[in-house]
Amino acid sequence: MVEPTDGVEAAAVRRARDTLSLYALAAAVTVVVLAPLAAPGYALLYDMVFVPRQPLTWDLVAPAQSLPRAVPMDALVSLVTQVVPGWLVQRLALAGAVFLAAVGAGRLVPTDRRAVRLFAALAYAWTPYLAERLLIGQWGLLLAYAALPWLVRAALDLRAGRDGALARVVLAAAPAAITPTGGLIALGTVLVLASDRMRAPRSQLTSQWARRAFAGVAVLNVPWVVAALVTGAGGSSDPAGVTAFAARSENWAGPLVALAGTGGIWSAQATPASRAAPLVPVATVVLLVLAGVGAGLLRRRLPPAVAARLAVLAGIGGLLAAFGVLPGGAAVLRWAVVHLPGAGLLRDGQKFLAPYALLLVVCAALGAERLVARIDREVAGVVLVGLLLLPVAVLPDLAYGGAGRLRPVSYPADWQVVAEYIDEEPGEVLSLPMSAYRAYPWNPGRVVLDPAPRYLPGTVLTDDTLRVGDVAVAGENPRVREMRRALAEGRPVWTTGVRWVLVQREVSGEVDSQVVGGLERIYDGPFLTLYRNPTTVLQPGPSGPARLAVVAALAAALLVVIAAAVSALHRRATAW
Repeated sequence: MVEPTDGVEAAAVRRARDTLSLYALAAAVTVVVLAPLAAPGYALLYDMVFVPRQPLTWDLVAPAQSLPRAVPMDALVSLVTQVVPGWLVQRLALAGAVFLAAVGAGRLVPTDRRAVRLFAALAYAWTPYLAERLLIGQWGLLLAYAALPWLVRAALDLRAGRDGALARVVLAAAPAAITPTGGLIALGTVLVLASDRMRAPRSQLTSQWARRAFAGVAVLNVPWVVAALVTGAGGSSDPAGVTAFAARSENWAGPLVALAGTGGIWSAQATPASRAAPLVPVATVVLLVLAGVGAGLLRRRLPPAVAARLAVLAGIGGLLAAFGVLPGGAAVLRWAVVHLPGAGLLRDGQKFLAPYALLLVVCAALGAERLVARIDREVAGVVLVGLLLLPVAVLPDLAYGGAGRLRPVSYPADWQVVAEYIDEEPGEVLSLPMSAYRAYPWNPGRVVLDPAPRYLPGTVLTDDTLRVGDVAVAGENPRVREMRRALAEGRPVWTTGVRWVLVQREVSGEVDSQVVGGLERIYDGPFLTLYRNPTTVLQPGPSGPARLAVVAALAAALLVVIAAAVSALHRRATAW
């Protein structure tokens, strides 16, 4: 009786050590990547905009004149920042994304080798995909990327009929579904992986669970779907965005090789400088060879057909990412974004590369295991360490917030003063000069999306035209188009019916004095000037049936998450 007990205890100690080392590595990677966030303030970079307390406005919950690209993410941030300061929410979101990505990938690999799990953890948390989406500020998509390995594991547990897997699928999908792209990735993952048609004693029950899981994740996607149906922006997008947002080459090897290495984002400014190095494609080939070597091991260690389904999921994501640069693909997408509502989601196809990145890392980790198993043990340790450090060596400028690009700053006091004035008399706000992104002197060396819509209460009108090089991608907001026409014609802003005009100084572009003629200057600070339109009658904001439908969809999604959480808490502890 002593020997079996000793064996069980030894196995438990080993599992604890493996878990501790995995979590320690994930924590170390998180610290290295996000080290600048130890300083106070807000990291403002491209699409990443956090404010001290984001107002809970109708336009953030259910945009009336624009597409719901940040639904339900903005609503959740507004709710959370009512009790938690925005700077803390930003750090929790970013740290959670990097940490959970590493731990999830490490735990997903079917192996007993600690070093192999560590390789997968580091490789998944140090991909060009993560780096580029971090540097373009799409933190919501990073949460989907981090949730993916946990969702895959929960879906495989559901497919196998394990107790409590249904609740874990919903809980893993919830952070992914805060953006439309993440929600679609989560829905596709459950659809491909969870269904089980094998003839087994529990197959009927498993099929019921799979259908419930799919329905639950579908409900998580309902808020942005309903918001898209009721918005006045329509469902079509500017076809010029197909070329502007297509995958791009990062070095001599072309866009397809960039995608094969999980890079290739459309924005050159969001691409780490190291991606242009001539040896990067060679490192990509090494990673692909390792993945090829490990693919057979993955197939043998997973249940029948599971590896093939993972490959299908990764293949779909890869095809969507590459479609814009494939022969004829751009023409098809241009037609689709004009004629098919919602097809604009496919313009930036590289976003859908996350399932491919996960499969690539898992297979490469198993390939490393096979490789070191076939060579001398003394050499194997050196090779494994070299492979472990390969992602960092190829992408060194992800460290320290993308080589210092993710640096916190403080908002000038002007912003809070202006917000208080507008809060006393809520109304439509026009932000001038017309520009979607701003380069502020107090946020040096970086460009950020205009923070006014998230800082100020009420509906804020900002330019939704995105300029990518020489290409101008038109937005969908009809009210913004009306403002742009008025400014182009030289008409005073007071004739447009807006309540407030915010002029941001110290940024590119000038505002003609005739434009603000007839307005009352309420505040004049070092960075912001606020004008009030005396001809506008103060009216309560609209909260019609369309927006109430979005609120109902949000409530339904929240109830699904709460039900899953309660179900998980009432079951025995599960090894996540």
